[in-house]
Amino acid sequence: MIIAFPPAADPAPHALVVLVGPGGAMSSGAAAADTASDGQVARAIAAARFDGEAAALVEILAPTGVNATRLIVAGSGPGQSADAAMFEKLGGAIVARLQTSGETRVTVDLTGFAGSLPAEGAAAHLAHGAELRNWRFDKYHTTMKPKQKPTLTNFDVIGVPGAESYHAQLAAIAAGVMRTRALVAEPANIIYPESFVAEAQDLRDLGIELTVLGEPEMKALGMGALLGVSQGSVRPARLMAMRWNGTGNADAKPVVFVGKGVTFDTGGISLKPPAGMEDMKWDMGGAGAVVGAMHALAARKSKSHVVGVVGLVENMPDGNAQRPGDVVTSMNGQTIEVINTDAEGRLVLCDAIWWAQEQYEPEVVIDLATLTGAIIISLGHEYGGMFVNDDGLAAQLEKAGKTSGEHLWRMPLGDAYDKLIDSPIADIKNVGPREGGSITAAQFIKRFVKPGVKWAHLDIAGMVWAAKAGNLYDKGATGFGVRLLDRFIAENHEG
Repeated sequence: MIIAFPPAADPAPHALVVLVGPGGAMSSGAAAADTASDGQVARAIAAARFDGEAAALVEILAPTGVNATRLIVAGSGPGQSADAAMFEKLGGAIVARLQTSGETRVTVDLTGFAGSLPAEGAAAHLAHGAELRNWRFDKYHTTMKPKQKPTLTNFDVIGVPGAESYHAQLAAIAAGVMRTRALVAEPANIIYPESFVAEAQDLRDLGIELTVLGEPEMKALGMGALLGVSQGSVRPARLMAMRWNGTGNADAKPVVFVGKGVTFDTGGISLKPPAGMEDMKWDMGGAGAVVGAMHALAARKSKSHVVGVVGLVENMPDGNAQRPGDVVTSMNGQTIEVINTDAEGRLVLCDAIWWAQEQYEPEVVIDLATLTGAIIISLGHEYGGMFVNDDGLAAQLEKAGKTSGEHLWRMPLGDAYDKLIDSPIADIKNVGPREGGSITAAQFIKRFVKPGVKWAHLDIAGMVWAAKAGNLYDKGATGFGVRLLDRFIAENHEG
């Protein structure tokens, strides 16, 4: 879909959107449409019991006196609360209504609208929401009926000159989100460790440096935990690092993101139930988010130094697979008793995090993982779980979550939980008891964080995939984490 900010609407009849707030307060664009249609706007909102709430829509087909195929009245909410999130929600609602409507173009008239955002910011965020909501994964549909196919190709915003440069930054972020969604949505026969790496090669065109380790290199480094997960698959594991330094200072300490990249998770010998196992193609959602965030930062030329590291494996149950009761040795020398082979993500992360600390000496490490079903029981699909060893970092991430709309909820850590993963025959075991499962998983990862490093673990198992459409995404892959990480860097680590 082409986003544009032309000086006036295209002369050919197409869909037109005007804004009305609470109490029937019309923007100048809405007032003009009401006058031209001899009061049709006012009559329609009265009949629909429309009260101007944010992103509510009233549709008038073939309006009289207005050069439009359909006129949509959109609620702006109270002007003082018309923030970036509201405009993104509105843009998403417009696209959701028109995407398969047969309309090819829509113009949103923001002329004379006054809210809490500068006009160019309002226009840019409106377009950003539209762009995010427009993404669909139709790659494998070959028999769709015409009425099921998207028709909307142009999204114009008028009445706000100068929004293009503001929107360019958001477009870079949207590209990262859509990259993540595409990775997460692909089936596991298409995205596996080697092909995941291949898909990332064009990041070099954005100025990102790539480093890729194969199994021989990881074995030489002693990554027994990560390789233990991979040993049951014919797909060889990979570790990939993506480095973006926009600071101009080669000695600047980087922030490191680490993503769990289990491209398919059967559970291994601790086999998952068959029902719903197809969803485990998105068990690489953390790695997908890290790749998308790196794309966004580089595409908008962020003045930051960030490294993204992803551990990529497939967890399969063949004759060479890791067994419950096996003991493996991680890169930092700690021995791990593998109680449950379906608690594999933390085994991947512990070696990836240790390698990243050894390689880049970061002061901040944030890992993202679809780690536990327990976090979904705790938080549902509304928040990602956040486990942090530093209060300042927790506050920064919470704020970034609120600003980006990708919310986090802080969960506890503590010695009492840590004792639950002590092993009788090794340094640590990979699962604790049933209760507090997401917490003991975080405690496991924490044992591989070096002293003095600020660390956060984000368990996003409930957030990377949606069973129904949201304001800014269709059902399926959400791209959760990209906007969060980008906002965290923008607010705290840009020069």
